[in-house]
Amino acid sequence: MKLIKSTLNIGLEKPVKILHVTDSHLGFVDEYDNPRKHELANRLFSPDKEKYLYEHIAYAKENCDVLVHTGDLFDFVSHANTVKAREILSDDHIFFIAGNHEYSQYVGEAWEDNAYRMNSYMEIDRMGGFGVPMLWNTKTVGGVNIVGIDNSYYLFEDWHLERLKKEVEKGLPVILAFHDPLFEQSLYDYHYQHMPHDCTYLVGCDEDHLNRYSEFRAVQQRPDVPTLRFIDYVKHEPAIRAILTGHVHFSYESNLTPTLTQFVTGGGYEGVAREITIV
Repeated sequence: MKLIKSTLNIGLEKPVKILHVTDSHLGFVDEYDNPRKHELANRLFSPDKEKYLYEHIAYAKENCDVLVHTGDLFDFVSHANTVKAREILSDDHIFFIAGNHEYSQYVGEAWEDNAYRMNSYMEIDRMGGFGVPMLWNTKTVGGVNIVGIDNSYYLFEDWHLERLKKEVEKGLPVILAFHDPLFEQSLYDYHYQHMPHDCTYLVGCDEDHLNRYSEFRAVQQRPDVPTLRFIDYVKHEPAIRAILTGHVHFSYESNLTPTLTQFVTGGGYEGVAREITIV
């Protein structure tokens, strides 16, 4: 396990420890899955990715109040992955919100949008489901309200904002957990410096920053009005104190505002995890 340690100071009376894990990309198949799924199972990110996940779980149980997994626990939709999800996520010590790969049928074979996601969601449900919420999840730990939101296709919806406002009304400090990071200039620059791809996979890029993207990626990741409205609320709501994200497979920490920290954690498939002590 490759452990990063971070501290978040929000004035708690008693510290809370979170182990943030993301992008494990497990790929299980069984006799109910077709040959293409079996081929995908050989798309190894790391031969040790399952071992790392169980190391993360064991470490969190011994040292942290909760393990927060921000998506891509699995690499693609399969019967075996769905069964495995129920096994792993039945542990009350684990908090989960879905990423884009939870809905990916064959990894990049189609345009993935909300209709695609809901078709996969219904297929997962027919196979028995994950046993936990995938689209929206909340958990109170030590006086901190962890709110998980599925933003796996780079967008937020109006209902996300309305439900988040209800969570803020509870009067607790809020930690947001979702898969895709929000745009922040230093994160954008760091991505291009170290991973010069045709996009940065960040939510909320304006047109000036989308100019560097390929046409496909710009269309895929261009924010709509509800998304921009959601981001504006998050940046101006003082109860929201941190964001936990993944997706980009590297670790980074920066401030979206003077009081709002975004923690991006690297790939769990490589053993990376971040222990955040909230004080």
